[in-house]
Amino acid sequence: MRDKIQRLQDYKSKALLGGGKERINKQHEKGKLTARERIDLLLDRGSFEEIGMLKEHRSFDFDMEKQQFPGDGVVTGYGTVHGRLIYVFAQDFTVFGGALSETHAEKICKIMDLAVENGAPIIGLNDSGGARIQEGVNSLGGYADIFYRNTRASGVIPQISAIMGPCAGGAVYSPAITDFIIMVEQTSYMFVTGPNVVKTVTNEEVSAEDLGGAHTHSTKSGVTHLTAVNDLECIRKLKVLLSYIPQNCHEKVPAIPYNTDHEYREVLSGIVPENPMHPYDMKEVIQGIVDDSGFFEIHEAYAENIVIGFARLAGKSIGIIANQPYKLAGVLDVESSKKAARFVRFCDCFNIPMLVLVDVPGFLPGTDQEWHGIISSGAKLLYAFSDAVVPRITVITRKAYGGAYDVMNSKHIGADMNYAWPSAEIAVMGAKGASEIIFKQEISKAKNPAERLLEKEAEYQEKFANPYRAAARGFVDEVIEPRETRRKLIRSFAMLENKKVTLPNRKHGNIPL
Repeated sequence: MRDKIQRLQDYKSKALLGGGKERINKQHEKGKLTARERIDLLLDRGSFEEIGMLKEHRSFDFDMEKQQFPGDGVVTGYGTVHGRLIYVFAQDFTVFGGALSETHAEKICKIMDLAVENGAPIIGLNDSGGARIQEGVNSLGGYADIFYRNTRASGVIPQISAIMGPCAGGAVYSPAITDFIIMVEQTSYMFVTGPNVVKTVTNEEVSAEDLGGAHTHSTKSGVTHLTAVNDLECIRKLKVLLSYIPQNCHEKVPAIPYNTDHEYREVLSGIVPENPMHPYDMKEVIQGIVDDSGFFEIHEAYAENIVIGFARLAGKSIGIIANQPYKLAGVLDVESSKKAARFVRFCDCFNIPMLVLVDVPGFLPGTDQEWHGIISSGAKLLYAFSDAVVPRITVITRKAYGGAYDVMNSKHIGADMNYAWPSAEIAVMGAKGASEIIFKQEISKAKNPAERLLEKEAEYQEKFANPYRAAARGFVDEVIEPRETRRKLIRSFAMLENKKVTLPNRKHGNIPL
């Protein structure tokens, strides 16, 4: 038995070395951790249980049978993060550049199946050169097996992808289906076709970083939700993100102990400027409302005219969607509508109550927006809110104009509670534009048209640019002082905690994708 145990230990030692010390050193020289080091950082100490450690590929073409590494380039298993079960796979770039083979894919699929069956999140640490070309269609089939499972798991368990190295070609579609993507700056990239192919087909010269690096995808494409300066920060952000979300679609949001105290926040009363044309930072409003643990923003550098992210209110996780007056006056456009819609859908999938903070002058006008589908993009956000069944509360801080008022979680599309600050302006459009239309003839006939316009503006402002008509109709449940917002929200979310909604008997809706 001693010899057999020694043989087992030899196999395990070989598996633990991956592609060998030389390749591990090269990984470190690039500023990257190995697959096992990443897993050790992510999981609670001593909690990792590996599955498939000794699995090897079955390819005999191109002398591949002479190159065998136990584990076949991916480390898979389960463990805990802050005591909660998760499943994880980490591609090992030191073995065949992390290239995906048939057996490599089988290991990932096994972990994904277990995650769904046991109702726990799946985290993928991606670092791969793509399909293992020596295996041809077998490796392509392996990718498709993973994509299918990503799709079936969507909305059932949280799926998070960390891009910690190359991710190109067909490999990008698995992360794209998952709920969140985080990329490491300078050492990771994602693209369907690389710089060489781009050069050949379009004659464009572009670097891998500019084509599909973390900065590109966090600011231009919106493909990635979070970025990190290195592997360590990437793992830290993964842990923070996990802390806000439940294990699966049947569980409620995680909560931490909280003792309700004096919940008035005087700082909220001084944020919105007296002049309705002056901008302010909605993130200050968010910080004034949420617990001291702060706001964990998602898509921070993309479509900055809307803000999304997670926070805690009285110890319980909530999702926040907020117009940002500091960027483009908080107007809704193609990118911000899609950004918010996707987040709304995630929160609804996983029972995360939503707080919507509104200061929106409307949808961004212009040919560029119309030609790029502002109609269908705006409809995505409208559909997402209308379809959501979790507790939804809206606070209108200032402008709520036109169709954007409807779309931003208005009472008419199913919001549970709607509050407005005294500074709120709920109307079809701003006072100036409305006056120019309504009083056009009167103003044109006046001796001093400019003066008459100002008079009519003031008249319209007094009648319509306030929250009281909406409150009188019940479209706003209550007009509240800014300082009491946090207290109202804590009580309202507690009141809605057991909300149940019966959905129409249908296969599924058809969101305007």
